[in-house]
Amino acid sequence: MDYSEKLLAQEEIFEGKVIHVHRDTVLLPDGSQSFREIVDHHGGVGVLPVDDKGNVCCVRQFRYAFGEHVLEMPAGKLEAGEDPLECAVRELGEETGFTAEHITELGHFYPTPGYCREILHLYLATGLKPGQAHLDQGEFLDVEWHSLDELEGMAMRGELRDAKTMISVLMAKRILAGERRA
Repeated sequence: MDYSEKLLAQEEIFEGKVIHVHRDTVLLPDGSQSFREIVDHHGGVGVLPVDDKGNVCCVRQFRYAFGEHVLEMPAGKLEAGEDPLECAVRELGEETGFTAEHITELGHFYPTPGYCREILHLYLATGLKPGQAHLDQGEFLDVEWHSLDELEGMAMRGELRDAKTMISVLMAKRILAGERRA
């Protein structure tokens, strides 16, 4: 059965630097009407840098929305029209200083499909070459190294809360173990 909703009207709510919000009036499959508040975002990338010993270069940074320091993979937002792979390479260098011999696309996902059109693109970086990090103005973070097994354990214990990092750790473990996607 087709449960698609049809747009009837759209009201602009907020235009910001990072997000755009609108309220849509929609026609539901049963003929009734409802509202959807939608957040538009250019999307982002996450790149999981893994060295030849299975250790991951992570970053810990303060996330104002949650009021805590969060352990994550290097990541950043896409500029309008920017290629996700180019953004991944840029973010890897900016946040860690590393370049990578190989960058493998892990896929993409919708972090909050109920109200947000953000798409996150995930990559695995291997063959790491050290360099000098060059953070964006106003960006503050610490670099930490954790094994893939340690990060998986942290995720299972609820200590790793960043979804893009959890997804990437799971996928990277399988890829690096020689498993292919089904």
